[in-house]
Amino acid sequence: MGPSIINDAVIEWKISCSRRLDLNAGEEIYSVADGAHEPVPERSGRALIRAFVGVTDRDWFDLLSKIPDIDEVNFWQPSGNHHFMAIVPGELFLFKLHSPANFIVGGGWFSYSTLLPTSLVWEAFKEKNGAASLPEMRMRIEKYRQKKASLFEDYLIGNIILTQPFFFSKEAWIPIPYDWKPNIVTGKRYDLDAEPGRSLWFAVQERLADVPSALMTGSRPPRYGDPVLHTPRLGQGGFRIMVTDAYSKKCAVTGEKTLPVLEAAHIRPYGEGGEHEINNGILFRSDIHTLFDRGYVTVDRDFRFDVSRRIREDFENGRDYYKLAGAPLILPGDSAKRPDPSLLCWHNENRFLG
Repeated sequence: MGPSIINDAVIEWKISCSRRLDLNAGEEIYSVADGAHEPVPERSGRALIRAFVGVTDRDWFDLLSKIPDIDEVNFWQPSGNHHFMAIVPGELFLFKLHSPANFIVGGGWFSYSTLLPTSLVWEAFKEKNGAASLPEMRMRIEKYRQKKASLFEDYLIGNIILTQPFFFSKEAWIPIPYDWKPNIVTGKRYDLDAEPGRSLWFAVQERLADVPSALMTGSRPPRYGDPVLHTPRLGQGGFRIMVTDAYSKKCAVTGEKTLPVLEAAHIRPYGEGGEHEINNGILFRSDIHTLFDRGYVTVDRDFRFDVSRRIREDFENGRDYYKLAGAPLILPGDSAKRPDPSLLCWHNENRFLG
């Protein structure tokens, strides 16, 4: 292909990004990963913001786009072999449909990536996984894995958690960039400071102006501004997954590792001014979580477990819990992920029965 033909293709793509589309256009190209499992290169000088364009199912997109006021989605990957490392939290993740619908149709802000059993992922996100039920989700995963699993096999899958997702109306779909290769299966990373990433960024911003404000809680990216990191706002599902990983999938009090009985507890409940933030969470065994929410147990500022006398008074029992009184919590190694002492004080003063 000669230089003039390439330049004409670039110009045509830029024009199509800035107008509403003729959806009968588009080549039949089937969309190997480009940068999906490679760490983001180190940056120097002004931050270089990137976006990742991930390939997804039309069924996944259609279901999620119909959920009102959706705050997060899980862009799952069937293999469960690799952590997604193409971009960092706060960068843009865009959705491209499988061929022949070669368009970018929406996106969200990358928050977190992890590998977890399918059952836990379903419990955390439910329909926000882009499936109506766990059996349907398993069926889709197994189609891509090309391997039928036994009913009781709880296989690992990759999970890319995105916050504040947005979905474009059909007439606003963006054509794939001119450098998109037919052999790309997983997706491709773009630098938003260089073409074609920059034009792609402008096209996304133009369309976000038409997205209902309810779908864009928090700050919107500036229209036609330079790309900047966006602060992800976790939803309930992302909160549960990140707290589970922060505590290495172990109860902070007992060290229990049986995942089905572990739950992420809010120190200050979401409905009472707490946030879905990792330092407002502790991973507990389910019975301890219930007692914590009802004020029968708490954690003091020194991260020690405390048990109320009310368990004995109300239930004439509780020996197993009193044995744990005064035990230090098993905390995350990263101090930034440990409970906020001010939130622990709130629980001591406003929830603990003493």
